[in-house]
Amino acid sequence: MPSIIKTDYFTAEQELTARFAKALGHPVRIAILELLSSQSCCYHGDMAEELPIAKSTLSQHLKELKEAGLIQGDITPPTTKYCINRENFNLAKTLLNKVLE
Repeated sequence: MPSIIKTDYFTAEQELTARFAKALGHPVRIAILELLSSQSCCYHGDMAEELPIAKSTLSQHLKELKEAGLIQGDITPPTTKYCINRENFNLAKTLLNKVLE
């Protein structure tokens, strides 16, 4: 009898919704998204001044949001500029609203 992989039970939409939810699962990431949604873009250094966390910790949270596709970054050494990925952000809102309704 072939073994069944747990992911076979979940749709791609459920997997994506879970990925977005995981990325939103920390208050620092919520604060980052609120900061970015209030402006067109923001530099990493500017966010470090706004949020009460170390730059290295901020980088880890930005990485998680970027991997989930909720933000995008423009890396032009020595600076990195981040902004909301509007398409994925709107998709996340739609998928999460669907679950919460």
